[in-house]
Amino acid sequence: MPRKRFSSEEIVAKLREADVLLAQGHSVAEVCKQLMVSEKTYFRWRKEYGGLKLDQVRRMKELEQENQRLRKAVSDLTIDNQILKEVAKGNF
Repeated sequence: MPRKRFSSEEIVAKLREADVLLAQGHSVAEVCKQLMVSEKTYFRWRKEYGGLKLDQVRRMKELEQENQRLRKAVSDLTIDNQILKEVAKGNF
């Protein structure tokens, strides 16, 4: 069976559904079976997205993308700096 990648919005919706089912007295195993995810996945999602609202998840994803872009920029500048230092020494 192929894996399905859930979006952040889908994960938050599934966690809310799980909270409702758990409040109704279902066990975690039953809830996971109904959501069609493993217990490990459920607990990992709950750890990462638990208590977040939809707008907070979107903002978190935007920040992650900006962080990734900035890390790439810093690494490019570091490489350029190292190349210039080597050229200045004459070790090419």
